[in-house]
Amino acid sequence: MAIIIKTPEEIEKMRIAGRLAGEVLDYITPFVQPGVTTGELDRLCHDYMVNVQGCIPAPLNYAPPGHRPYPKSICASVNHQVCHGVPGDRKLKAGDIVNLDITTIKNGYHGDTSRMFYVGEPSIQARRLCEVSYECMWLGIQQVKPGARLGDVGHAIQTHAEKHGYSVVREFCGHGIGKKFHEEPQVLHYGKPGTGIELQAGMVFTIEPMINAGKRDVRQLGDGWTIVTKDHSLSAQWEHTVLVTETGYEVLTLSAGSPPPPF
Repeated sequence: MAIIIKTPEEIEKMRIAGRLAGEVLDYITPFVQPGVTTGELDRLCHDYMVNVQGCIPAPLNYAPPGHRPYPKSICASVNHQVCHGVPGDRKLKAGDIVNLDITTIKNGYHGDTSRMFYVGEPSIQARRLCEVSYECMWLGIQQVKPGARLGDVGHAIQTHAEKHGYSVVREFCGHGIGKKFHEEPQVLHYGKPGTGIELQAGMVFTIEPMINAGKRDVRQLGDGWTIVTKDHSLSAQWEHTVLVTETGYEVLTLSAGSPPPPF
């Protein structure tokens, strides 16, 4: 399947969808407190997307081949959950870390982003994992420019994670995005510099490294969606949607409340 180069008109629509996705994370931030359930966070985000933003929550009833339809409007992955955590009755407790993953559809185009949240005060180890994972995402983003290769992105992420004793999940990756939730190319978060697809202006894709405190091995839970670390170690993930511009990159999912780049 070919990579779709976005037109200026499509890019403008993707800027809007991306900013709205970021604004959902801004909105939900004060609600991420000890005692709240992941299901309540899902309901709040759903209502905000639908009733305030006039968006469609892309995950709701999303059903790629071989999967049952996803039952919720966001993903909420807590502690050793790597990604695709299904919101439910689980109450967050002080010391938890949680990734909230938001994908909006506005005017037919997708915006996809996720953030890590601390519930109360995290352990030093949990905070460090989240910080290094954030640095990994931005180091990957900073490789993006015309003529660079996807292997450059993956190599920057992998090198930084492994330098800190962490591992990179291999089974899940970033992806092209536009009218469809998942398009080409696949954006691996590991690799060799100078390899892979050459980037060109107008490409839009996500960079969303999943970094484990322990080994990189993962498994799927019985709900058919939630992915966890096999060794029960903590996992962290951050995600932005990125446009390749004529001179470098533009992050499409920035919003007023987005944490600043780490360097």
